[in-house]
Amino acid sequence: MTILKHILIVCFSLLVGCNQEPAQEEAHQLENANNPWFEEVALDWGIDFQYENGAKGNFHIAEVTGGAPALLDYDNDGDLDLYIVQGNTLPPEVPLELGNVLYENVDGYFVDRSEGSGANDKGYGIGVATGDYDGDGDVDIYVTNIGKNALLRNDGGGHFTNVAKEAGVENDGFSACAAFGDLDGDGDLDLVVTQYLDLSRVTDRECFDAQSNRTYCNPTIYNAPVIDSLFINNGDGTFTDTTMQSGIGAVQGTGLGVIIAELTNDEYPDIFIANDAMPDRLWVNQGDGTFVDEGMSRNIAMDDTGVAKAGMGVSVVDIDQDGDSDVYVTNIYGESDSFYENKGDYFQDITRRRGLAAETRAYTRWGIVFEDFDNDGLIDLFESAGGVISGPIRYDESDPLAEPNLLFQQQKDGRFVAVKPKGGTEKLLIASSHGVAAGDIDGDGGVDLVIVNSNSPLTVLRNVVQNRGNWISLKVSNRNGADAIGATVVVQLDDGSLMYRQVRTSHGYASAHDPRIHFGLGSHTVSLINVRWPDGATATIHNPELSKVHGIHYVE
Repeated sequence: MTILKHILIVCFSLLVGCNQEPAQEEAHQLENANNPWFEEVALDWGIDFQYENGAKGNFHIAEVTGGAPALLDYDNDGDLDLYIVQGNTLPPEVPLELGNVLYENVDGYFVDRSEGSGANDKGYGIGVATGDYDGDGDVDIYVTNIGKNALLRNDGGGHFTNVAKEAGVENDGFSACAAFGDLDGDGDLDLVVTQYLDLSRVTDRECFDAQSNRTYCNPTIYNAPVIDSLFINNGDGTFTDTTMQSGIGAVQGTGLGVIIAELTNDEYPDIFIANDAMPDRLWVNQGDGTFVDEGMSRNIAMDDTGVAKAGMGVSVVDIDQDGDSDVYVTNIYGESDSFYENKGDYFQDITRRRGLAAETRAYTRWGIVFEDFDNDGLIDLFESAGGVISGPIRYDESDPLAEPNLLFQQQKDGRFVAVKPKGGTEKLLIASSHGVAAGDIDGDGGVDLVIVNSNSPLTVLRNVVQNRGNWISLKVSNRNGADAIGATVVVQLDDGSLMYRQVRTSHGYASAHDPRIHFGLGSHTVSLINVRWPDGATATIHNPELSKVHGIHYVE
């Protein structure tokens, strides 16, 4: 339990509870269960994009890993813009004449600003991370590729420059996901990049499904694990590769999802990496530039049966609102997701007790979004899905890997119930989905979604939940005016209960999300907001106005 939490509990213990009737909550849940939660609006909003994975019948495993969006405010005008990584073909095929895409949000309609922006990197894009690495107040973009990665420095005026080589973070291999975070406590953003496989050992293999159809191979076939990468920000626009001296390079893995979060209640941000068909890694920050893998000893490397699953994406959420971060990992078809409750010194697998075991096992899940979509005060869960091997059920005859996405509504008892139709849309949407990003794109108080699909049009899901509850959104800035990644926010409701969130953009699978923190409140109001920046600075807001975005700026 953090010092901040102790203080808040003491300060708020005398508050009077609100009087929302249980019957009202139940009626709200029933109403939403029988109506669509989302409607597809990509073309209506001007977004016409399709991720091309370049598949030519060779079944290279890279073809089933890529495609991701980033929701960001690259021009600092207060609304969410969109960046999407594009695929390509793999050698020896002729490269596609396509590049990543940058959309500007112009009064709710998205305009393609890629040409001439410098942001249209033409590598084989897998994922994206966002953060102001150079401390100039605007958001920069890091792109993971098959081959050399790109660090797109935001120069202002809608222009970006790829400075990956000069900055020392180019990498050249099979990068998957990345995350920015201040790991050494010096006020600037460091960078973690996961590496999936050693490309030199990913040779042509023929693998077949249960129906004897050729399909993609399990990564264990290649025996090609590789070390992940850690780059420490030097504060001058460059990074130092500390992978080996930090301890991160001590073991190889098949790294996909990555999250930077404080997971061990010692105030130091840690690193969690989801490995495919290998134990996951919890790199505990020792506070001196080194990290120790405590995944096994803290009971989070494998599930409660002792199985190392095929980890895809990873996210953190304080699902029990007790002030610490719980961890959620998505896995492959035939394996349930893994939901780990933070118990302080160890983690406990609560996947089954939360109702998320049986339903998730039937699909291959990638992206993760924990948000309160209906604003009832309970955090819901959305997952993108798309196969990596053809299974017994074919949802789309033209794409044997296409699957429906999943939406779960959290109940008052903490269990999650699948929303029907799957994914929460009136018409079931089927695709090979990978990255998903969340944010209130249209500013109406409902969290929307952007999903990248392989060889199918991108999906934009506008939140249309009926009679959503109260809400409030917070944009927390650091001393440079950029998003304060790592800052902690505690909201006190009018009944004295507390809600905890942390500012982060890179989580789920290979995607970057709206940096603003969204709180669904049900019928509650907010009595107090407390913000704590990573350097210990704090700010307090009393009785904020609801149904709006509040900017909270760094206080010296």
